[in-house]
Amino acid sequence: MLTYNTQLKKLVLPEYGRNIQRMVDHCLTIEDRDERSHCARSIIQAMGNLFPELRDPENNNNKLWDHLVIMSDFKLDVDFPCEVIKAESLASTPDAVKRDDSYIRYRHYGRMLPEMVAKAADMEDGDERQALVLYLANHMKKLMLAVNKDGVDDAKIFKDLYEMSDGRINLDPSTVHLHQFMEAPSPAGKKKKKK
Repeated sequence: MLTYNTQLKKLVLPEYGRNIQRMVDHCLTIEDRDERSHCARSIIQAMGNLFPELRDPENNNNKLWDHLVIMSDFKLDVDFPCEVIKAESLASTPDAVKRDDSYIRYRHYGRMLPEMVAKAADMEDGDERQALVLYLANHMKKLMLAVNKDGVDDAKIFKDLYEMSDGRINLDPSTVHLHQFMEAPSPAGKKKKKK
């Protein structure tokens, strides 16, 4: 009966393959430390042949020795030519990323847009503020269109902008007009010729 890889022991570092893993397992069974060290150096040479970019004689093949120790499940006891990785450093987990769970009133605009609107509202009146407000309003319309494909009324955008700025930005829909965003047509595929 055939033995399938799915029935065999799971490989720790599958990129080296099952034969290298068998060599490491055999090395663990050797009782003489000098012979075991010689076997480990032979395995490192084979691993270096598979991945020449990891061979670094200046650093005594640090990565290869680390991989060998990992493949042996940190049980290999040989004369290492360099400092090897410890099980504790491999099992460490990164710090949790702090999440801001604050409420977002206008989820379709995202978290940053209300902050940008507040900055624009704090600016002094002038051409720069007016340009920024129009840019933000057009961006809000584009974001709203991503949620509502049927179209967006400029008055709705101006109302949201007024609410986000606590009444400090007030645009009149009769005088200010936003860009008309349209969905890009999908490219027509090439027709296959009949043979």
